[in-house]
Amino acid sequence: MSRAKQGGRFGIVDLGSNSVRLVVYASAERSPVLVFNEKVMAGLGRSLASTGRLDPKGIDRALDGLRRFMALREQIGVPHLVVAATAAVRDAEDGAEFLARAEKICGFKIELLSGADEARISAQGVLSGIPEADGLVGDLGGGSLELVPVSGGKSGTGATLPLGPLRLIDLAHGSLAEAEAVVDRALGEQDWLKEFQGRPFYAVGGVWRNLARIHMAQRSYPIHVLHQYVIPARDATDISKVIEKLGPKSLAQIPDVSERRVEALPFGALVLDKLIAVLKAKEVIISAYGLREGILFDRLDKKEQAKDPLLAGCRDLAGRLARFPQHGNEFNKWTAPLFADDVFGETPAEARLRHAACILADIGWYVHPDYRAHHAMTQILLAPFSGIDHAGRLFLARVGYHRHEGKGEPELLGNLSGIITERDHERALVLGLALRLAFTLSGATLGMLPKTCFEIGKNTITLVVPKKYEALVGEIVVKRLAALGRAIGRKGDIRVGK
Repeated sequence: MSRAKQGGRFGIVDLGSNSVRLVVYASAERSPVLVFNEKVMAGLGRSLASTGRLDPKGIDRALDGLRRFMALREQIGVPHLVVAATAAVRDAEDGAEFLARAEKICGFKIELLSGADEARISAQGVLSGIPEADGLVGDLGGGSLELVPVSGGKSGTGATLPLGPLRLIDLAHGSLAEAEAVVDRALGEQDWLKEFQGRPFYAVGGVWRNLARIHMAQRSYPIHVLHQYVIPARDATDISKVIEKLGPKSLAQIPDVSERRVEALPFGALVLDKLIAVLKAKEVIISAYGLREGILFDRLDKKEQAKDPLLAGCRDLAGRLARFPQHGNEFNKWTAPLFADDVFGETPAEARLRHAACILADIGWYVHPDYRAHHAMTQILLAPFSGIDHAGRLFLARVGYHRHEGKGEPELLGNLSGIITERDHERALVLGLALRLAFTLSGATLGMLPKTCFEIGKNTITLVVPKKYEALVGEIVVKRLAALGRAIGRKGDIRVGK
């Protein structure tokens, strides 16, 4: 694949075994912004196991969907489009015939991914969204299951198994008992999986995302973001066993289950249950990133690939919403003394989150003052960021809240206790109060803040302001410095320098 950074909108059509999907990103970049997403549940691989061929009705639905996607490409304006086909098309006797018809609609060559390519690219997609991933990736499509080790930002050699729910339904004639035997046999042949026992399992695929939604609903979990949502293995096993026992009518009544996933859900739950047992996994981590994001990542140049996805995403959001997006670097340097080892202290991971919070510090400025704190909090909490877990999201969101509200406590989103530590609550308050002071002192403009600095002693925090800017030190600055001082157990003071 080409590794040039693409200008303009970038689209991907994924011709999968169950669904055919079009995604359009604002551009090909490290933190891609999704601008359009549509899928057709075609079911290309529905009868593949029993007939060796693509499902006839699935072919019609897929080609109809592809025609619409090509029309949408023209309507939306997508100069760069990749169409990729996976397991069903790859394995079917009439796969080449289908590709010829599809390419006639597209007007260009479709990429037919091998099993190894599909596994590698899916793993790369997970790594692009969770760079620190260290364990085993499982990407469950309609026709196949890709299992790939990941560690140190790289993927290893994995396997592609014929365990997609549609294929299992066909192979087992709709019987979960027969499907269980198929899954046990296939996983039992993968001796290499023993090397990953006890390691995290990263789950990719629509069926498993539906299981995560059910778990969220059971817990009344307040952050409705699937990416990097963690399910304890015992919970995942319990949910899977319950889903396996429910019939289609009962499944359809569960609010968090997509109607289009009802048939496949018990079989996907069965596969997850068996994998957890083989891997002795302690937790299942949901990845919203997979094959499509891996395809996009492969198209980036080396410089773009090397960027931190969280910081890139924060800069993109700030570029759209903040008055001065460049403020982030000023704030990051200005607040650093507060988190020095002899004051509050921070790890490299905490410093990264502080930098992200500084970039996002002004995204709520344009709404009514009474709503800025909660708006900034929810905007950050639910933003389509990658490279961050849910505890990190909540930390950033709380910083955004305290930057506008001071020491108050948010109530809008319900019970968020237990997601982050007390130390992180305190760090979020300190950083939020510091940013609140920074905007007051500088009048929300660039260039003034770096001319000031903090001197932090054992009992005091002194804000040093050049004489040229002495008039900017008013009552509100003194008040907000005092609040910051109390948060770090020190008395606030101001000194006018030369």
